[in-house]
Amino acid sequence: MDEVISIENLSYNYPDGLQALNGVNLVVKRGESVALVGPNGAGKSTVLVHLNGILRSNGCIKIMDQPITDKNLKWIRSKVGLVFQNPEDQLFSPTVFDDVAFGPINMGYPEVEVRRLVKKALEEVGMSGYENRAPHHLSWGEKKKIAFATVLAMSPEILVADEPSSNLDPRAKWSLIKLLNNLQMTKVIASHDLELVQAVCKRVVMMDKGKVVVDGPADEILKNKQLLYAHGLAPAS
Repeated sequence: MDEVISIENLSYNYPDGLQALNGVNLVVKRGESVALVGPNGAGKSTVLVHLNGILRSNGCIKIMDQPITDKNLKWIRSKVGLVFQNPEDQLFSPTVFDDVAFGPINMGYPEVEVRRLVKKALEEVGMSGYENRAPHHLSWGEKKKIAFATVLAMSPEILVADEPSSNLDPRAKWSLIKLLNNLQMTKVIASHDLELVQAVCKRVVMMDKGKVVVDGPADEILKNKQLLYAHGLAPAS
């Protein structure tokens, strides 16, 4: 497996001076499903938004051996699909079709290809037939699926998701887990939900106070109750 994400000595301070990341190193290989876990404020979300250039800092980040620069930002964002924690941050159009089509249209694809990509993405998330629905009328779980569809329509090679199961009821959560397991691509998922992590990810990277605390097999880390409790996490039931 080759490296698709390489982070070397990534540090980041927010404008108010708060240090969010402090010397983070991380390598993700093609096809891996990696979970970032840790308490609030650990730096998980800050790492994620660096991966497609929303934030920039002093660390060296490469996506498929390419550094993130202004020149290749469009290419980076076509390869790294980011799903925000709140789907309403991702959905802003009058119809589901318009939201899912936004990315492919922005990439300059012809109308026939845009429609094909929208159809395929909605099928992948189990939302076929919702094209003409208004996103703001959907349930939270449906909004989450459409948010994933907006990213999948870009055919990314890497899926990055921030707290994908937040505010979902159990049925919607397990539907999401099934979706994630069906997606054949590299996945990086930040989550407090260790049940989801256990079901989807083979590798866990634990963060706390802007640093990587431990990085290893999910089955080992998730069984280490002392380690989990020490870093603000509760074992999956």
